[in-house]
Parts: sequence; structure tokens; C-alpha cells
Amino acid sequence: MTYAVDFKTVSTVGLESSPVADALAGLRANEARYFKNKYDHVFTVEPASKEKSTIEWVNRILAERDIVIASKPLEATAFQVENIRMAYVFYENGLSINVMYTIDGDMKRAVGFKLSDGMEVPSELASKFKFARQKSKLAGTIRGSYFVIKGEY
Repeated sequence: MTYAVDFKTVSTVGLESSPVADALAGLRANEARYFKNKYDHVFTVEPASKEKSTIEWVNRILAERDIVIASKPLEATAFQVENIRMAYVFYENGLSINVMYTIDGDMKRAVGFKLSDGMEVPSELASKFKFARQKSKLAGTIRGSYFVIKGEY
């Protein structure tokens, strides 16, 4: 079932099995607010079972750095704003991965990792990335990192 993420009333719908469901819901709402304010885009997500192609695309890109996420994906989404193809996957452990992939013009392509407040850095990322902190009214403290995509996907 498609869920339009409401950033005014944060809900854990679809994320209930996460041990950090409230923080992950805040992180998801934070992304929804960003896309609504910057692009007037309504951020919607689907259960992971309905977004297998999006998750497979993200996994192919992660393989560029030999990264395999151990946690179960709960939700995902893929959409395009302007000339940017976006994909998000939200994982049970509280991790959010996003892919920003421009399709023409300046080739800005990157994978972003955001950790929900209260979760540990996943072992598959701990030795490869340093995480910076930022504060969010919706998500508390978000720790994030990224890498630039080198290949074509």
C-alpha cells in the first residue's frame, strides 16, 4: 500500500518492526519535508516487497563499494525531481539509504547513508565511513555519510 509521508504528524506506519521506529519515522518525515519544500513533491513510500526493483538498483550501486546491508528493508521509493532520479530504502535497523543520480547535465551522483537517532553504526559501514551529525526537529540527531558513485547505473 502506498503511503504518503506526513511530516506534520509523524507516523510509524510501515516501520513498526524497527527497534527505533519513532526515530526512523522522524527521519522519513524529515526527507518528506525536504522534498515538499524544495520540489513541491509528495514523498510516498511502498512496502519493500513492492519495490524490489528499486532495492535491487540500490544494491547494485552499493556493490561498487562491496557493501551488502544485513538489515531487512522495510520500505522503499523511487521518483524523479527535475533531472534527478532519487531512490530511498528504509531498513529495519534504522538505516536510510538514498541515491541521487542525475540523468543529464552535471553528473552529480551519490549514495547517502543516514542513521536514525539511537541506532548503532551498522558493522558493514563502520570501517568504511565517518558519520557527521546534524540536528533535526523531526528526527532528533541524524548521523550521515555518503560516497560518490563512479559507475553507470
